[in-house]
Amino acid sequence: MAFRPKRALAVFWKDFLDLRKNIGLLLSMCMLPLVFIFVPIGVVWTYAQRPDDPNLRVIAQYYDRALPLGANAARFLIDRTLTDWFGMFLVMPVFVPILISSQSVAGEKERRTLEPLLASPVTAAELVAGKSLASLVPAVGISWVAFILFCIGVDIVAWPLVRGPLMPNALWSFGIFILAPLFAFFGNGVAVLISARVSEARTAQQLSALVVLPLVGLVGGQVAGWLTAGVGYYAVQGVVVLLLDAVLLVASIRLLDRERLISRWG
Repeated sequence: MAFRPKRALAVFWKDFLDLRKNIGLLLSMCMLPLVFIFVPIGVVWTYAQRPDDPNLRVIAQYYDRALPLGANAARFLIDRTLTDWFGMFLVMPVFVPILISSQSVAGEKERRTLEPLLASPVTAAELVAGKSLASLVPAVGISWVAFILFCIGVDIVAWPLVRGPLMPNALWSFGIFILAPLFAFFGNGVAVLISARVSEARTAQQLSALVVLPLVGLVGGQVAGWLTAGVGYYAVQGVVVLLLDAVLLVASIRLLDRERLISRWG
């Protein structure tokens, strides 16, 4: 059966309307970006307010023992914070789709709304496309809005020290507009696969959320000074995630086949 975009869009619109009614889920989606916006802004503000603190140079030399004597330690730490925090920021486009997709697949089972959907002529590819769009559009949109607010906040609090805009820079622009959609698709794919195998949305969310742990671990390695991040480092991550996205897409279409769902959840 040929892929028809109208049917995929119908699935997307149905899930999008369901999302609008879920106040608890919407609040959960909004709380995470607030943390990722205000925590690094607070750190940058602290460095900018006390640029002459001798302790800052001690911290800076932990990351770069060859830091020149005339270098501004506060500015060095601000740049380092922005680089390291970017890895943590990528957790958001992964985690938000997990919240949505877990509800849109396993939640269908709990709400008894899967049967009418399977009775329609929608194909597995259309089902995956529609549900993925319902997850990806809010996730990417939230990431972009959070990025804009983050840039404004950082530039405001850092202005007294740097006397110029710091954000957006090349790393963050590349990450938000290229990596964030890839990571969002990854989180969505994992949640769809797990949701199709379990019967409760909460269980699907808990299991799917485990995929963010490797990202948090990598960020921990950066903060500890074990990893040096940059555009090249994240470009490699992007290639890996792109390959994983392709695998997850194929697996999702196979797993959400009508006959498989009926036999498993019937």
